[in-house]
Amino acid sequence: MTLPIPSLRTLLFRLHWALGLTAGLVLALMGLTGALMSYEEAVTAFANRDRLEVAPGGRTALAPAALAARIDAQAGGRVANVLTLSDNPRASVHVRFARDPETRARPPAAYADPYDGTLLGPVRLEEAFTTVRDLHRWLLLPGGSKGWGRTITGACTLALLAFLATGLYLRWPRIHRWRIWLRPALSRPGRPRWWSLHAVVGTWLLPVYLVVALSGLTWSYPWFKDGAARLLVGAPEAAKPASPGGGKAAGRRAESAGDAAAGGAAVDRAWADFRARTGEEAGTAVLTLPGADTKAIRIRWLPKGVDAPSARNEARYDPATGALLASERAADAPLGRRLLDNILEVHRGRFFGDLVALLFCLAALAMPGFAATGLTLYVLRRRASARRRAVEPKAPAGAVRTANP
Repeated sequence: MTLPIPSLRTLLFRLHWALGLTAGLVLALMGLTGALMSYEEAVTAFANRDRLEVAPGGRTALAPAALAARIDAQAGGRVANVLTLSDNPRASVHVRFARDPETRARPPAAYADPYDGTLLGPVRLEEAFTTVRDLHRWLLLPGGSKGWGRTITGACTLALLAFLATGLYLRWPRIHRWRIWLRPALSRPGRPRWWSLHAVVGTWLLPVYLVVALSGLTWSYPWFKDGAARLLVGAPEAAKPASPGGGKAAGRRAESAGDAAAGGAAVDRAWADFRARTGEEAGTAVLTLPGADTKAIRIRWLPKGVDAPSARNEARYDPATGALLASERAADAPLGRRLLDNILEVHRGRFFGDLVALLFCLAALAMPGFAATGLTLYVLRRRASARRRAVEPKAPAGAVRTANP
């Protein structure tokens, strides 16, 4: 007996639902956690609103080196590594601490008074969002970024591309009208209604999921990241400008200049030069202090009134002398460079503006809906098949059943 050869459409249909019953469930979880992280900054700011402002009271803000020293004195062995400073005189300082040299764990961040260095308290919800992020990236499985979790989420991201391709092929209509493509037929009863909702919403969100999948793969597979870098900026090694010197060597350079005071002087000279060069233009500035994990004094900043990460500029200074090493402005960079340097914001949709970021968040929230409607279609189809088999006449005993052509 010759078994019938399934058509291409049948094979793709089976692949689509097989992935839906496996990778689709993981993607639903990734979509939910991704939506939670879409507005992490806004949620965190609301939860810490009592620590975001201080009373200037006619005081003068401390220089960065003195501010870091005051913070270190209260931090119980932790060392301030990154200071987020603002031109707003009422804004507190967001402080990130250096990783533990043995465990490589980063201590919780905190807020500080820019005028006297007083620690105002830790950042609320930071640990919760860290858990959500780890769940999104590697499902909280042991090994973190080097374990099976990253392998699974990477494979599921590839599956998302397969969903988009097979789903588009399976719903390709014989007659092309905008209503067929973009309008769900909710008045149809039963399985057709669920299929229409599943297919049409998937068509609406296809461009969003394509950007999400392609940007997400840069974290899952080094070869894909290298390919994206080659496509966007010309070569993998040109993907990110190299900073002079190694991280540990930079820390030793600062120490060889004398002592901690000498390193602090270099930071203050770099900060003074930065303020002189940007004048009144700079709004928020993220100052990375020299240390074992940093290659230079780095200042990433946004213009006043701008909070789009894609507009972030950067200046780097020598950790021993405070001399300017390089200065880069986002406006001068080509689009490919900006996309690659802001790949996280591309993944979240924030690179394209607030409205697109909201669309990306809604698309992430829709992923569990696709899993639910897909599972519903699978169950309804199985029930319909069972009913058809129940009413089909049974073949007589000993008869050989032939396949339909």
